[in-house]
Amino acid sequence: MVTKPVTSLAIIVASAGLAYAPLPGVNQSITIVSGSELQEPLKLLETRFEQQNPSIQINLEFQGSQDIVNKYIDDNNDFEPTVLIPANGQLLDELSQRWQAQYGDEPFYETPQPIAKTMLVAVSWPERAKALFPGGEFQWQRLEDAMAVSNWDKIGGNAAWGSFDFVTTDPTRSNSGQLTMSLWSQSEANSNSLNTGDFSKDNVQTLFGLVKRSVYQPPRSTDILLQEFITRGPNDADIATVYESIALHRWEQSSATQGQPYQILYLDPTIETISTAVIVRRDVNGGEANAARAFIDFLMEPGQQAVFVQHGFRPMNAKVDINSVPNSPWSKNIPGATTDPTGRVSTPPDRSVVEEVIRQWQRAN
Repeated sequence: MVTKPVTSLAIIVASAGLAYAPLPGVNQSITIVSGSELQEPLKLLETRFEQQNPSIQINLEFQGSQDIVNKYIDDNNDFEPTVLIPANGQLLDELSQRWQAQYGDEPFYETPQPIAKTMLVAVSWPERAKALFPGGEFQWQRLEDAMAVSNWDKIGGNAAWGSFDFVTTDPTRSNSGQLTMSLWSQSEANSNSLNTGDFSKDNVQTLFGLVKRSVYQPPRSTDILLQEFITRGPNDADIATVYESIALHRWEQSSATQGQPYQILYLDPTIETISTAVIVRRDVNGGEANAARAFIDFLMEPGQQAVFVQHGFRPMNAKVDINSVPNSPWSKNIPGATTDPTGRVSTPPDRSVVEEVIRQWQRAN
């Protein structure tokens, strides 16, 4: 009589084990939802991973980083995400807080894993950058002055250049737009550390109205923005704020398209943003979670971290040196690019500040 409960318990334990471990020979299909800034390296690494792990199929989806959070919370995708990788790990904190407030349980299998990092920079065509920043250093006030008068001949540029055109992403959908308006607001408020109270200042509110009126149909993601910037060229896009990673990666494309490439301008201060991966729980079983964990571990290996470096990212694996990676963009003499910027590099603003950026943008007219 004793054996039956023991046997039943063994069956229960075995069943639980099977639920949380992939069976040998059983194929797993997982969906990775990433910010568009990682699109090209992830496509390369997807192929490499599947060759090494033939029983795991990777499906890649790309969205603006704020969209990743909103669409997941609202269950508004036509696919079931397994891993989320927004450009800013703090967006996962937002997701977790909103999820727990709404559903009361933990949305993730485990602690999010940083996989690659970059920072916000500006890109501009050399003639335009020289006219806008005679001293060679990026200045928010000069950018604001140019947007206010809207024509190059009024700010020391060539009248033939016509209107002044600045480009950034939509802060309601994209991390880089949020970081842009955070740094600009901090400069406008003359603050060393932006807080929600700064947004009540008249000049900060005026800034949001100026930028929103000046930036026509801001793109939903940073890589889309930079591709449009390159295609439009100097006559329709003079300066943009983007990630250093894609600015480095697409520099040669700008040369091929426009005959002369853009240059990179480092902001001081700037904000470092870290692409961070997490395995979600909703509709993800244990076998899929293990397959996702294998993929995230794979991304952290030196060989894969080197691929991120080749696409302009800075690695999270301390064993990888960007100066030693073959075909690193920092070795291509890209104007303005440096492995060691001299300006201050800060962490992303608190979520309360970002939420205020979104509200100010929505209210501006």
